[in-house]
Amino acid sequence: MAKVKLKDIADKAGVSMMTVSRVMNKDPRVSTKTRERISKIVEELQYKPNTAARHLASSRSYCIGIACEFSNASYVNKFLAGSLRKCRTIGYHVVLDELGELNTKPELRPQDLLDVANIDGIVLLPPISDNTDVIEYLKQENVNFVRIAPNIDLLASKYICMDDYQAAFDITSELINLGRKRIAHIIGSNSQGVSRLRYQGYLDALRSHQIDSKPEYIIQGDFSYKSGFEGASQLLSLPEPPDAIFAANDEMAAATISVAHMKNMRVPDTLAIVGFDDTEIATIVWPQLSTVRQPLEEMADLAIELLINSQRRAGKQPIQAQDKSNRYVLDYKIKTRESSKIKT
Repeated sequence: MAKVKLKDIADKAGVSMMTVSRVMNKDPRVSTKTRERISKIVEELQYKPNTAARHLASSRSYCIGIACEFSNASYVNKFLAGSLRKCRTIGYHVVLDELGELNTKPELRPQDLLDVANIDGIVLLPPISDNTDVIEYLKQENVNFVRIAPNIDLLASKYICMDDYQAAFDITSELINLGRKRIAHIIGSNSQGVSRLRYQGYLDALRSHQIDSKPEYIIQGDFSYKSGFEGASQLLSLPEPPDAIFAANDEMAAATISVAHMKNMRVPDTLAIVGFDDTEIATIVWPQLSTVRQPLEEMADLAIELLINSQRRAGKQPIQAQDKSNRYVLDYKIKTRESSKIKT
């Protein structure tokens, strides 16, 4: 079967190749009616853009970079899935690079990220979104970048986040409303600002319900399954163990469920467990995990859209952040499942 070309679409739609090209590049100068007709033909013919040819014909590479670290694999995987889906629909490719060891291995350089491929922009996931070396290098090189959930230098770029504090407050309050009084918390990595926000939301929810926070009920984790397992083992070995545990992400919450099973503690009858993110692991553990649904796929979609829109407007000039309009806050949802709510 012959490969579908841009000319084939133009001929079938009765328009010029330039008009088809404008539709493919989301040019606003094309009427809605024409855009819809061409888009339908593109779908019918299963047209796939020739990225190499597009690169030769313009200054773009049609590649978007994503910089991450893999300590929270479920989070990265969900964000990456959303990025791949978005890029596939608009003819872009994703280049993934792991920069999680920059702080411990000084021989790694931020510029190594750009040596891999000529990218049109890059998304920085936490904690890379707070890495000042990476931020400064991208600014110096005039590389467009968007950050996810940063905690520092908020005027450096456009960034996307959710209200981690309020979400933590709400899910802790739900535990209290379900009758739990001895509520423990496993804190996320201290290298990420969201850990502090989630911890503060937990504390304020307890205080608002006149419940004291016990020091022995607060354990430092790092968002990994291992740290969640170790933290839960410590909490559930206390003379008076908690009757609920809020882990700052799903990986640590899933590990907490494993520890509860090992200790023959019934979840949620004896121990309620909640997490944060609503990643895949939340629905493959038993019982399924109550958690905060963080809109990771929507964040990925928006981040790539911001990068591409900036590229269209100004070539490879960086996105300049000037005011609060550079902050994009997306909604969250509390997902109540079997790990916290006793069936009646």
